Amino acid sequence: MSNLVQELKEKVQAGNEITKEEALALYNLPEENLKELCEAADEVRAHICNNAFDMCTIINGKSGRCSENCKFCSQSAHYKTCSEQYPLLDKEEIVKQAKYNADRGVLRYSIVTSGRALTDAEVDKVCEAVREIKRTIDIEICGSFGLLNTEQYKRLREAGVTRIHNNLETSASYFSKVCTTHTHEDKLQAIKNAREAGMSICSGGIMGLGESVEDRIDMALELRSLNVKSVPVNMLNPIPGTPFEKNEKLTIDDMCRIVAVYRFILPDASIRLAGGRGLLPGHGRECFKSGANAVISGDMLTTAGYTIESDMNMIHELGYKEELWDK
Repeated sequence: MSNLVQELKEKVQAGNEITKEEALALYNLPEENLKELCEAADEVRAHICNNAFDMCTIINGKSGRCSENCKFCSQSAHYKTCSEQYPLLDKEEIVKQAKYNADRGVLRYSIVTSGRALTDAEVDKVCEAVREIKRTIDIEICGSFGLLNTEQYKRLREAGVTRIHNNLETSASYFSKVCTTHTHEDKLQAIKNAREAGMSICSGGIMGLGESVEDRIDMALELRSLNVKSVPVNMLNPIPGTPFEKNEKLTIDDMCRIVAVYRFILPDASIRLAGGRGLLPGHGRECFKSGANAVISGDMLTTAGYTIESDMNMIHELGYKEELWDK
C-alpha cells in the first residue's frame, strides 16, 4: 500500500479529518493505485461503520411539470423529454407502496415529489398518507419535497417523516452551471429549515455534470461541514432532451474512485449509491467494496432500477446486514 493511502487511512481510523489537499492527492493517485485506494476505503468503512448497510426505496409521488431548470432532469418543464407527468399520488397508493417495501425487508421509504416546493395543500395530503403509514406499517419515512419552510417541515415531522432529502447536486461554485431557477443558498436554507424542524438530512449530488475533481471534493467537504450522515452518490444518466444529454458517462472505475475518496472524507456516513446505478456493471457491486454502504433500491424516479430482492441478495453476499444508520 502506498505511503499516502496508509497514512491517511490510519489518520481517519484514529478519528481525524483529512484536508482538501489530502483528498485531492488521494483522488489523483494513478490508475495502478486505484485497487489499494478502494480496499483502504473499505477498511475505513468496516472499522467505523461495521457491516451496517442502509437500504431505502423511493416512490415517485408527483412527476413532471417542474418549474426548475436543473439541466440533468427529465422532469423539468423547460425541456422536451419523455418523462411521465402526474399530480401528487393519492394516499392509498403511497401507503400501498410503503407496505410493499416493508414486506420485503426495506427499513426506509422515501416519498419524492417534483417541483420547486409542495404547496400547503399538498403538504397536508402527504401528512395524511404518512400518518396512515405510521399507524399501520413499521418503516421509517423520508421525504424529498423541494424548498419548504420550517413550518411545513414541522408538520411533516409531526406526521412521522424523520428524514429530509435535499441534494446539493454539486459544489457551491459550480451550481449555477447546473441550475439557475434556484440557488445553492436556497438548498442550504431548506436543509437548515428541516434541521430546525427536527429532521435528519440526506444530501449528496450527481457525478458527471461537467464538474471538476475539485468540485466533487468541495461538495463532500461541505457535506462534512453540514454534518450530513446520508450521502447519495448519483451518476448522471444523460437523458435525451436535457442540456446534459451528450455528457460523457462515467465508468465503474470513476465511481469507485469517487466513493473511495468520499469514504475518507465522510468516514461515518452512509455513502449511498443512487441514480445511474443501472449504467454500471454488476449493480455497482464494486462500489460496495470501495467504501459505499448504502443504496437506493427499486426504481429510480424516471429510470428503472434493480429489484429489492436482487439488492438484498447482493448485500448478503458481500457480508452486509441491513440496518438503519443515523436514524
